[in-house]
Amino acid sequence: MAPAKKRNVSSVKTAEKSAKKAKVDLSKTVERILESRKHANDVFDILESLQAEQEKEVISAVAACSELFCALLERKELFLGKLPGEEDALSGGYSAEDKYRIFMRHRYTSCVEILLEHLSHEQYDIKESAMCCLMKFAAGEGLHPLEDLDWSEHYSFPRELIQALVDNLLSKATDNSLLISRFQEFLEMEDVRYYVMSSIRDNVGKVMDKSKGAVVPVYQNNVFTLMSSISMPNQESELTNFMVKQEAKHEDWKAAKLHEHKRVFERMWLGFLKYKLPNSMYKKVLVILHDSILPYMSKPTLMIDFLTAAYEIGGAISLLALNGLFVLIHQHNLDYPDFYKKLYNLLEPSVFHVKYRARFFHLANVFLSSSHLPVYLVAAFAKRLARLALTAPPTALLIVLPFIYNLIRRHPSCRVLIHKPSAEDEPFEDPYLTDEEDPAQCRALESSLWEIKSLQKHYHPDVAKAALLINTPLSEQEDDISETLEVTTYELMEKDLKQPEIKSVPLEFETATRLLKGGGDVLGQHFCLA
Repeated sequence: MAPAKKRNVSSVKTAEKSAKKAKVDLSKTVERILESRKHANDVFDILESLQAEQEKEVISAVAACSELFCALLERKELFLGKLPGEEDALSGGYSAEDKYRIFMRHRYTSCVEILLEHLSHEQYDIKESAMCCLMKFAAGEGLHPLEDLDWSEHYSFPRELIQALVDNLLSKATDNSLLISRFQEFLEMEDVRYYVMSSIRDNVGKVMDKSKGAVVPVYQNNVFTLMSSISMPNQESELTNFMVKQEAKHEDWKAAKLHEHKRVFERMWLGFLKYKLPNSMYKKVLVILHDSILPYMSKPTLMIDFLTAAYEIGGAISLLALNGLFVLIHQHNLDYPDFYKKLYNLLEPSVFHVKYRARFFHLANVFLSSSHLPVYLVAAFAKRLARLALTAPPTALLIVLPFIYNLIRRHPSCRVLIHKPSAEDEPFEDPYLTDEEDPAQCRALESSLWEIKSLQKHYHPDVAKAALLINTPLSEQEDDISETLEVTTYELMEKDLKQPEIKSVPLEFETATRLLKGGGDVLGQHFCLA
């Protein structure tokens, strides 16, 4: 085994030496090309190294390409305008100067194509270096445009290069989450963010239409990762960090307008969400929707179709959709038919065990806080929760019981659920219809909250204590349920396992001194009074 180990070490050293030599050679090659045009053909050596198998050699070649072509862009030694074919350049009446620029422009195009292919490379370091090099080229093209663009709308921003980069980032086969997180640094620049959003919208339309709306999990995950990395500005005065500095007509540039950013942002998200998503993707979108998407849309009400579809899926997805619906109903006057009926049907045993339980009860508390709700609706919610409480875990019961009490406090007419005139000894058949989906037809007002009475014998002392409160008149002050929303089973057990400190029990405010010692006068007075 020893000789084999030596051979491995020597091969590693040889590879490192060759990589260092290649780096030195490529640096010298770049110097030769920039010093004299007679070495122009040496650029093929760099492009060849760019397609090598060894990782270090490729990264060295990327650095060499970055140095070479950024310098050529700055010197304006790449052909400007529509690029003719190389054969046409040789046969046409071009000067030696133009022929050199056409030649180098073709090499630059080849370099960009290879770098775009490297965005799908197996080695992450190669992908990262290729992406950073392409962004340097984008900055260089912005300062020194290679073609005449639509100056009235886009100025000299390299839209096509950014579009090609985004198309390759949004791979259909490879998870590019790590590379996209690295790309987030460039999204801090206003113009880059604007054109990336536009590129995402175009790419999603092409890819999803080609797949005929079928779910493409890896691709859609890449799209969501890139879109969720975008942080939108709040005010137009914040639009100050641009990759391409415009000297004139800056006020007409769309990338410098906040309302244009919002318009593209809105179209990007709507274009993505109109297609069917994986169930896990619905959750990811809905978690950030109310904070990171709706506030930056020009017309948030356009999200109603997506939220309605998500709300009808059921389970945790429906719970999360409540956040977005809450924003649209309360801030944008959305009229949502049968909202309370659907909210009522979300109350099922699984609601106590989902990850988003706290968020659901917080929003349900807000929706049921209005004093204008009909009494039958409030009674239906109180009865449904009481029935679910029979099988709920203690952590959920510590939320549900105060929740029910608050509903009764807000709507005194619901006290009929507590005070039923029927005799306790009579056999009782609950008229409440558990399987009825319409709260108006479930006959909750004809029933009572006997379930809470049953919980007074619960094995957990905190639950039993909370259930006993229904025996006494409820105070007008509502219970604050926010403190119990996030309580976990582990925290509840830790609280119970802690041994309380043994303290002396106070028996009387003033210590007795004369009952047994010298208390004859007291006894005598007692008998005299008798």
